[in-house]
Amino acid sequence: MNIYKPYLAKIESVNWETPDTKTFKLVFTDPEVLDKFDFKAGQFGEYSAFGEGESTFCIASSPTRKGYIECSFKVVGKVTASLNSKDVGDVIGFRGPYGNWFPIEDMYDKNLIFVGGGIGLAPLRSLIWNCLDLRDKFKDITILYGARSINDLCYKNELKEWEERSDIKFVKTVDPGGENGEWNGKVGFVPTILDQLAPSPENTVAITCGPPIMIKYVLQSLDKLGFKPEQVVTTLENRMKCGLGKCGRCNVGGTYVCIDGPVYTAEQLAKLPDDF
Repeated sequence: MNIYKPYLAKIESVNWETPDTKTFKLVFTDPEVLDKFDFKAGQFGEYSAFGEGESTFCIASSPTRKGYIECSFKVVGKVTASLNSKDVGDVIGFRGPYGNWFPIEDMYDKNLIFVGGGIGLAPLRSLIWNCLDLRDKFKDITILYGARSINDLCYKNELKEWEERSDIKFVKTVDPGGENGEWNGKVGFVPTILDQLAPSPENTVAITCGPPIMIKYVLQSLDKLGFKPEQVVTTLENRMKCGLGKCGRCNVGGTYVCIDGPVYTAEQLAKLPDDF
């Protein structure tokens, strides 16, 4: 068995999220793979543009939505530029799922607060829809999402849907200066808005993902609000390459992000080297 051999997946739809970010909806071409494939929210895959290489992204769709997977990516290099050139009907490669996942069963009967920034909403989106599809298993759900500007907000149609739902609380924000045009959300950095919301840590799990600097200050805000490190969960996708713990690129201290992660509690993060 070749552990590096990808499944073939056809692009069923393409959606531009921002000027440099798009989402692929993928369907496996092998009916047996399509029927048996399963994953958990938080896991990731290796997406390949044949002749160019692979890139690591989370699976952005929910495991409750069968028959396809979705990935969202920014155009930042050779592989993503090649993927960006693909269109509906084209075939790309997929290896996975890899890594651990969000401990959703441990979140049952608890309040949840999701804190996302920019493209960091992609892995949270998988868990958010997973939880919304199992809505009766959770208590209050709050989603705080922000980006640099209105144009940088991902999944705009879904944001509108979340805003209109009566069974969750949705708060959106953009950085100061990013609210050009009509804007009915908040203006401020995500950690600042989190401080204003001041969610109670009682029987609550906080899940966050975004730019590293955002995660840093969100963790500090949650700590000030009284959240214990074991109540805070995040996911890290940087530094991963092969997905199998072979190349060593994701090795940090005593952990391999692609094997031991990408999902970590704040308690686990505190044990990693400071420069991580």
